[in-house]
Amino acid sequence: MTIQTTTHLNFRGDARQALEFYRSVFGGHLVLTTYADFGMPADVPGADKVVFGLVASDGGFRVMGYDVPGLTGGGLAGGGSTRRENNTTLTDQALFVSVGSDSLEELRSHWEALSPGATVVEPLAASAWSAGFGMLTDRFGVTWSFSVAS
Repeated sequence: MTIQTTTHLNFRGDARQALEFYRSVFGGHLVLTTYADFGMPADVPGADKVVFGLVASDGGFRVMGYDVPGLTGGGLAGGGSTRRENNTTLTDQALFVSVGSDSLEELRSHWEALSPGATVVEPLAASAWSAGFGMLTDRFGVTWSFSVAS
């Protein structure tokens, strides 16, 4: 038996833009299905929004997302913020997306691609437990934790 977990992100109307962006960062293929594709009448508000979205790469990256019906304004549903204070990560977000690799160069490439419009919480650099660790909150409000596997 094989079990796989996949982070599922809930957006306020911009799941399509977020998932297209994540595909550009991590590669792989993108699947997007709208509420209209599942039978919602096209003239109903939100019919063009994403009910099922997936980015999956051969390298193992997977993330899912959808637009929560009725929520607008963009960004991650539930929101929240993450910051560093006194060498501690403080947050009211429910989750972070963790990305790990054996290669600092690979992580740095993804970090740089994800960075436009992001807020850096902790710069990607060597830490006490990893050759590379960093956190950022992307332009959609998702906080990512990057680390090189030891």
